[in-house]
Amino acid sequence: MGIERVGWIGCGRMGSAMAKRLISSDYDVVVTNRTRAKADVLGELGASVVDSPRDLGDCDVVFVMVSADAQLMEVVSGPRGVLANESSTPSVIVDCSTVSVETSANVRVACELRGVDFLAAPVSGNPKVVASGKLTLAVSGARDAFDHVRPLFALLGHGVSYVGEGESSRLVKICHNVYLGIVTQALAEITVLAERGGVSRSAFLQFINSSVMGSTFSRYKTPAFVNLDFTPTFTPVLLRKDFELGLAEAKKMNVPMPLAAACTQIVMSAIGAGYVDEDFAVLLLEEARSAGIVLESENLTIDDGLGATA
Repeated sequence: MGIERVGWIGCGRMGSAMAKRLISSDYDVVVTNRTRAKADVLGELGASVVDSPRDLGDCDVVFVMVSADAQLMEVVSGPRGVLANESSTPSVIVDCSTVSVETSANVRVACELRGVDFLAAPVSGNPKVVASGKLTLAVSGARDAFDHVRPLFALLGHGVSYVGEGESSRLVKICHNVYLGIVTQALAEITVLAERGGVSRSAFLQFINSSVMGSTFSRYKTPAFVNLDFTPTFTPVLLRKDFELGLAEAKKMNVPMPLAAACTQIVMSAIGAGYVDEDFAVLLLEEARSAGIVLESENLTIDDGLGATA
């Protein structure tokens, strides 16, 4: 049987951007958020708005996009959570948040006790990436549940990877974000080195992006590096959380991660310098400060490599 009614919990920057892609389709989307005003914005676009996750019991599939472990537990198994609806529950709950493996496993058990399939589906991207149709997802859980939800995943992004049972996708996402932080710090270091040598950031990054070392990510972050525009997509505080999660998993599995450990300290230094609400690309400023360089915006129009899709 096909999916008819989709629930959505969490209408922050990412949650709203993702929900909009489902609202613009032929699905009946029902949304809820702790701050109702954010859900009402989606209501103006055609979604139905309800007061709490508990009101989503009659949805076939419910997506969750929240910012922390405690919030995931609350919206799924709390007193007003989805599973608190005694008369009906969804067939599948899909969590797209970045949370710990332990919390994800606990939520999975709670779902199984109510006969609900749970898919862990953390995402890679930000609202602009979502809008361009280039979001990627790593998904783990029962394969038949994944196949059931696949049409919705296809609407959310272009890259959907089924990575196995249980909490495999949580580890994949944690590894991804640790890599993200390390690559950004490396890019910051070499960019500052080039600038200290008299090469403009725009010229240096144009070279990198044209070489085999260039990537979708380096092109996407080039405008921030060149024009010092740190409008937040992912903050240093959130990056620190993911580094800590990664190092915790590495400790349990006896995997040395010296680069990740060093970068964690650098991110903490940036946070200590007051960079808490900006985009994590401010690692460039922290690197420049350490090198005794004051950066200035080059005020150039830079293509970020992302094109919107229908």
